[in-house]
Amino acid sequence: MEYLHVILEFIKTWYWIPILLLYIGVIGAILIENRNPAKTISWIMVIVFLPVIGMLLYYFFGQKYNKIRRIKRTTDAQTTRLQAEWKRLEPYMEKDLELISEKIGGLYRVHGFLKNERLSSPTVGNRVKLLNNGEEKFKDMLVDLRSATHSIHMEYYIFELDQIGKEILEILEEKAANGVHVRLLLDSLGSSKVVKYLTRKKDSKIDFRPFLPVTFTSLANSNYRNHRKIAVIDSEVAYIGGINISDRYINEPKRNNLVFWRDTSVRIEGAAVNMLQISFWNSWDIADGTPYMLEEGYLRNTVRDYRVGDAAVSLVSSDPGSTGPYNMEAILVAIGEAEKKIQLVTPYYVPSDELSTALKVAAATGIEVELMLPEASDSYIVQHASLSFVKPLLERGVKVYFYKKGFVHAKTITIDGKLSFIGTVNLDIRSFYINYEVAAVISDEILCGQMVERFELDKADSELMTLEEWKKRPSWKRSLDSLCRLLAPLL
Repeated sequence: MEYLHVILEFIKTWYWIPILLLYIGVIGAILIENRNPAKTISWIMVIVFLPVIGMLLYYFFGQKYNKIRRIKRTTDAQTTRLQAEWKRLEPYMEKDLELISEKIGGLYRVHGFLKNERLSSPTVGNRVKLLNNGEEKFKDMLVDLRSATHSIHMEYYIFELDQIGKEILEILEEKAANGVHVRLLLDSLGSSKVVKYLTRKKDSKIDFRPFLPVTFTSLANSNYRNHRKIAVIDSEVAYIGGINISDRYINEPKRNNLVFWRDTSVRIEGAAVNMLQISFWNSWDIADGTPYMLEEGYLRNTVRDYRVGDAAVSLVSSDPGSTGPYNMEAILVAIGEAEKKIQLVTPYYVPSDELSTALKVAAATGIEVELMLPEASDSYIVQHASLSFVKPLLERGVKVYFYKKGFVHAKTITIDGKLSFIGTVNLDIRSFYINYEVAAVISDEILCGQMVERFELDKADSELMTLEEWKKRPSWKRSLDSLCRLLAPLL
């Protein structure tokens, strides 16, 4: 008993030593990761001022992502062939860049940047169709899904078991039963109900994989989500944009939606579909899906003079293991080449310092910069953090509109009416550095013109915020904005 008493006294006296060593170890690990200084300081503050909770938050959400790589013979051989094909097509890509340059001037450098980083081959001769809101997207998508004869590949952040979700699942089951290769990749958190449903449905013919399932051993990676929303049908048609598979995006009385959802997607035909097909193939590999060869009818329209339209399209994708924040960098290239007008729409505005500076400098040089945000967001903290970044923009001449008709969820940018970004990328830290994201970069006179017209129509349902009005906001609201902004590097 005397020995036990001595041990207990020792623990009571010196317990703080192992705890201190643990804190020093965690803080040292954060510093060694060489993160953005603001993010590093934010995490250290959380750990210091919220001792136990801070450590748990860092474990679950703060650790640097270790990119998952699957080594399979099939994918290894496929990657080798893709690299060889890229090298063969390089001279043709340069010619395509010259054609794009003739049409849109210096903005062609966005396509060139993506080509130089080997993120996407610039493709010309594509056909693109702008789809506003779910009622337009799903009308076309259902027709294409029902017409599929070879393959259907879908990768979505949110797929709900509501009316549209069940209708699409029924089509996928029917097609899979009739021999169509149906592969469905869903984020395990965003689509948790469908993930559980398909996991339990043993007789399903759909080849289904959950993306980054959250288990006890993978809790550290639970913060990293697949935010992409793409579909590729028969290797001929692709969809990309901000619209998930959910009734909330369809503004029809029978859906009983309480909020009008304003969103944007695009339907693509042509050689650009191959880029989305390869993107899905990579994601499928990461999710440990059953291997398949792209040569088995999954890459079409590869002839360089193949034309179905006039659109130049490139793809920009990024993930938490990317060498750089490619989506943000592509946007910065575009802003740097703007001459007249920049129009941006995003539901969440928690920008990097680079993006914030680029927009303010562009406005200060005489370029008309217009930013549209929702008046009411679906995230209280993110909403107020976003508001804290508005005042510096107003002070430099950026026009900020707050959409009042409902919730604007679109993630789009249009530059000079010549180049547009349509995808899944919010203008926030999470999209730039944490999530799996993708966007189509499109140069097409008709579509870009429609994007400008759509922005003008949405302005009619928005309120322009002036610096004078901003200063009239109650001090407690501005203080709340500033408080939430402290969490911006962690959001």
